[in-house]
Amino acid sequence: MKTLTGNTIYLRALEPEDLEFIYNIENDESIWEISHTQTPYNRFLIKQYLENAHQDIYEAKQLRLVICEKETQSTLGLIDLFDFDPKNLRAGIGILLQNPESRQKGFGSEALDLVIAYAFTHLQLHQLFANISTENEVSLALFAKFGFETIGIKKQWNKVGNSYKDELLVQLINPNS
Repeated sequence: MKTLTGNTIYLRALEPEDLEFIYNIENDESIWEISHTQTPYNRFLIKQYLENAHQDIYEAKQLRLVICEKETQSTLGLIDLFDFDPKNLRAGIGILLQNPESRQKGFGSEALDLVIAYAFTHLQLHQLFANISTENEVSLALFAKFGFETIGIKKQWNKVGNSYKDELLVQLINPNS
């Protein structure tokens, strides 16, 4: 699909073969703060999730795509549309590159660009939003690069360890809707 193909990466649907990849991401405690996860997932639950991944965004209210490097065909991370609201034509967006070595190389930027285009063109969404910790300067810069604007701050929103962290709500309005 050309819509989800960039210069160095492509985005694809989840496959049953992604079980170990998803298992490793969901159970990586170093990213639980970003994904708001508190407990590990077992392979059985992830297998069930993958068996239902065929549902379209109108059924599941989410779309999870795998970010793959074109040259090596390797899986790099995930990009999601979530909280899909077909009445108000909006969805949340989240992105994660699994390995720190894959970050800051333009893969996330290219994936975000592809999903924004897909959401605004094919799904005809009016707006996208993301929730980002005020401390996550890399993600804030990435989303700002594509025109996302901060529209609110959720004070002491997420408990991390023994402290609370603020979270920003950023939004991008489709200029063509």
